[in-house]
Amino acid sequence: MIKKYVEDEEFKGKNFSEHPLIKGDYEVCTFINCIFSNADLSGINFNECVFNDCDLSLANISKTAFRTVDFKNCKLLGLHFEACNAFLFAVSFESCLLNLSSFYEWNMKDTYFEDCHLHEVDFTQSDLSNSIFKNCDLTGAIFENTNLEKADFRGSFNFNIDPELNRIKKAKFASETLIGLLGKYDIQVE
Repeated sequence: MIKKYVEDEEFKGKNFSEHPLIKGDYEVCTFINCIFSNADLSGINFNECVFNDCDLSLANISKTAFRTVDFKNCKLLGLHFEACNAFLFAVSFESCLLNLSSFYEWNMKDTYFEDCHLHEVDFTQSDLSNSIFKNCDLTGAIFENTNLEKADFRGSFNFNIDPELNRIKKAKFASETLIGLLGKYDIQVE
């Protein structure tokens, strides 16, 4: 089967849930206001692509390659990123909804999250070293055996990170959010 190769193309207002995106390699493409919810994106390669105002909720991203991909104002609910192609995986998220998604055991070094909702996202056993969480809501996010070394959580809130179960050496936190590191001790910080 010959895979399609698409370079430097803009896709605007397309509904890929109804009319599937053709399997192939997409290089330096921009997807604007597109719907991918429940779509089958398995095996597609996205290289240096940008997704703006798109809905990828519950899409099948098994073996999908996201290589230097930016998501802006996107809805990414319930995605299993650990099923993606790991080779050169690099993403950033700005003003995105990632609730109920999973990055279980996933290498996400240097990942950038800004103004994102990460409710109940599973970061168990993932590597988030050097990652930045800028103004993110981490309500119910799961951090267990997670590498958070040198990660920056300043400005983020509603997280619950157990320092005894995670690697947090040289991670950065704002003083007003330190209760997020002490939650299991049931203490009051004033």
